[in-house]
Amino acid sequence: MKRLTLLATMLFVSLLLAGQARAQQWVASWTASVHGPYPVGNPTAQPELKYAFAAAQQGARNQSFRMIVRPDVWGPQTRIRLSNAFGTQPVTFNDTFVGLQESGSAVLKGTNQRVLFGGQKSVTVPPGQSVVSDAVALPFVKTPADPLLKGRKLAVSFHVVGESGPMTWHAKALQTSYIASAGSGPHSQDEGESAFPYSTTSWYFLDEVDMNLLAKADVIVAFGDSITDGTASTINGDDRWPDVLSRRLHAAYGDDFVVVNEGIGGNQVVGPAEYTPAKPMAGGPSALSRLDRDVISLPGVSAVIWLEGINDFGADASADAVMAGYTKGVDYLRQKMPGVRIFVATLTPALNSAIASHGRPEVDAKRKALNEFFRTSKIFDGVIDFDKATLDPATGEVKAEFQPNSSTGGPGDKLHPNRAGYAAMGNTIDLAVITGRQK
Repeated sequence: MKRLTLLATMLFVSLLLAGQARAQQWVASWTASVHGPYPVGNPTAQPELKYAFAAAQQGARNQSFRMIVRPDVWGPQTRIRLSNAFGTQPVTFNDTFVGLQESGSAVLKGTNQRVLFGGQKSVTVPPGQSVVSDAVALPFVKTPADPLLKGRKLAVSFHVVGESGPMTWHAKALQTSYIASAGSGPHSQDEGESAFPYSTTSWYFLDEVDMNLLAKADVIVAFGDSITDGTASTINGDDRWPDVLSRRLHAAYGDDFVVVNEGIGGNQVVGPAEYTPAKPMAGGPSALSRLDRDVISLPGVSAVIWLEGINDFGADASADAVMAGYTKGVDYLRQKMPGVRIFVATLTPALNSAIASHGRPEVDAKRKALNEFFRTSKIFDGVIDFDKATLDPATGEVKAEFQPNSSTGGPGDKLHPNRAGYAAMGNTIDLAVITGRQK
């Protein structure tokens, strides 16, 4: 009888564990679209980096990075993706750790955990490729829904062995991260600040952080250009429109929904026709050419919110070309991701922008034509009207109160909304529409 009881207990525990394993789900919890080799890009409030990186062609030289990121949801396990997408030579990473940021470049004592790749401390990533780490436990995540973890940031530290060559990066982080001195060797395990004297407002090599959740969650990808990337919002403020949307979703539905940001400052829907490490441009490769990497490859994606096109018009693309690009992109996403929900956001005003190429009346006419296409087309699952949320009907410009720049100061450029403008955008989104359910 005792043996039967023991067997029954073992069977129950096995079924319970199997059920938990089935319930667990990897989801993308933070992303940044890498878009080219440093220093080609559009950073905001970037410090002078000549003391950190002597030459762009050499890149990192036997030095450590501490990238600070904010996961949108926490889980008991994490994994990271390191990218050499725009490198021209193999890059070797070792001494990789993840820990809870305390302040600045300091990691909270006892939280720094070693990250392995295929069970090894070192990994070499060929040019044009990326690598996903093994799962690593986060013992400080006692309860994923712990309110004390909300808004906390993860320090992802890694060491580049030798010279990296041109560094794959995301320029407009709007988040302060940290770099060790060239030639200083591995310091990822250090919990203090002294090993990381240089700051940057960009992310290097790191483009994804996943979390393993105990319950199902749906990932919503914010996909677009600088207005999704957050130009003119505050440094370290996490107040881009996707951040505002994220906080609203978590307040309404807990951790059932996760928002990640795949915006690139200067990005276009259909341009440029060619993009290579040898022929880069600040806005990165076209949206159509990065769908596989920045949307389809991410775990847990259920919906996409797509906002861009103004940079195409600034480069004199026709409205018809951008409409055709959207149609092609939507078709491709539906083919590769059956069941994905695709929402489009209307373009915000750029009339009379200080960026002359974008502020022309003919660009505004194309913008209006594209917005009308969005509002009347049947290819999308819904339309989010950011134009209505930000337009001053009397002037045709961005509302005056949304113009002053929140990150670098000054009057703004009449293209990028400020913190108040992004709040208006994030708050205009109907949560029931994008989630498919009521609160």
